[in-house]
Amino acid sequence: MKIVGVTACTAGIAHTYIVAEKIQKAAEEAGCQCKIETQGTIGAQNKLTEEDIKEADVVILAHDIAIKGTERFKDKHVVDIPISVAMKSPKSLIATIQKKLGIK
Repeated sequence: MKIVGVTACTAGIAHTYIVAEKIQKAAEEAGCQCKIETQGTIGAQNKLTEEDIKEADVVILAHDIAIKGTERFKDKHVVDIPISVAMKSPKSLIATIQKKLGIK
């Protein structure tokens, strides 16, 4: 399964980047390809390309504030969750997505 996502927290500092790493690690451990864009205080980093989005099976939006550019994901399966969910249970998040989409 190919996953892309965006993380953004209220302060735009720690949680934005920690959650991006946690999702990335959990996805890789589950045998998935993953790329996460962060929208923090220093702007967007690891920006998703049109090709990244096109090839993705699912988009994870983990945030506590508005994410810029969500129109990019209009024709994709989108999982929109509070950042705390991905922080606490990234492995469970990936497993649940795989189960619901029937994709490995």
